[in-house]
Amino acid sequence: MSYKNIETALIHGGISIDERTGAVNVPIYQTSTFKQDGLGKMRGYEYSRTGNPTREALEALIAELEGGEAGFAFASGLAAETAVLSLLNSGDRVLISSNVYGGTFRLLDKVFNHFNISYTISDTENPQAFEKDITPDVKAVLIESPANPLMTVTDIRAVAEIAHRHGLLVIVDNTFMTPYLQRPLTLGADIVIHSATKYLGGHSDVVAGLAVVKTKELAERLAFLQNSTGGVLPPFDSFLLIRGIKTLGVRLDRHVYNAEKAAEYLSKHSAVKSVHYPGLPTDKGYEVNKRQAKNGGVMISFELKDNYDIKVFFESLQLVTLAESLGGVESLVCHPSSMTHASIPEEIRKKVGITDGLIRLSIGIENIDDILADIDQAIAASEVK
Repeated sequence: MSYKNIETALIHGGISIDERTGAVNVPIYQTSTFKQDGLGKMRGYEYSRTGNPTREALEALIAELEGGEAGFAFASGLAAETAVLSLLNSGDRVLISSNVYGGTFRLLDKVFNHFNISYTISDTENPQAFEKDITPDVKAVLIESPANPLMTVTDIRAVAEIAHRHGLLVIVDNTFMTPYLQRPLTLGADIVIHSATKYLGGHSDVVAGLAVVKTKELAERLAFLQNSTGGVLPPFDSFLLIRGIKTLGVRLDRHVYNAEKAAEYLSKHSAVKSVHYPGLPTDKGYEVNKRQAKNGGVMISFELKDNYDIKVFFESLQLVTLAESLGGVESLVCHPSSMTHASIPEEIRKKVGITDGLIRLSIGIENIDDILADIDQAIAASEVK
């Protein structure tokens, strides 16, 4: 059955009970192959790359949460994105948001270009400007909203309507929001992708990717690609991800509470030059984000004023951890231009606003007073006297 409230669906959605044994958690079916009772007589599974009961439970769960036709689990977010982009043909072009995850840019710029699939960076914040970028060879648009790392917001519904008038496939990376805060398929997207490593897993202990499609036709095509290219999520990791999703609602409620407090604190700090967080009423994406998402999410980026040394800031943090990734229960901080977005050429980074002074925060679920005290003492230590 489907559930009206997502808090319940997180725990009981998809395939939540093992029908054979009655186990209230779907077991880890740690097997590579399955016994067949005769030629052509299978019990629903033949080989774990093609299908596995633990992975199937996860895929059914994410499909229900996003409101899609079918879900697919991959070994990483980039593996999911690779399979989705493989729906395109040689000669096709994809439009991407002006600031996207560096791995997405690298995948298109250094891998898919070898197969004559090209990209154009588009201002998806401005639907009219976006439409002007649509040329006959454009077949898809890939949106992040909020985008990584500047938290820029795209009006998903408006861009999807324009894209569909031109026959384009609409792909939305929903990693930062998850279906708990935003459901792109209901806003017009055709495919949703996740780095499930982040909030869906939530504990910095699994690397995974998910994709959800809106139609049976896309489900058939992506299922073929998933099986053919083989970048599937193993059973144990699928189990961990299901377990993480069960607590997504309560974790994100705390994450968002802390993020809102942190964004407000940073926006009023005398040492801070700018704050990027769509949950702030002063943020340029606030109104659009308010229409399509539950709240501003968890991710924040900001810049210190020129008389602060960000290297000293990073070195002075004691509770907040300098590390790649985001979305775990612990607070993490990174330097996008030298870490997550280092694969983007410097001239492009500067053009879209990813400065060398930009700091990205993934606010955890620790006590907010402890988080802010650590940030405050690191800012104080970094002031150039």
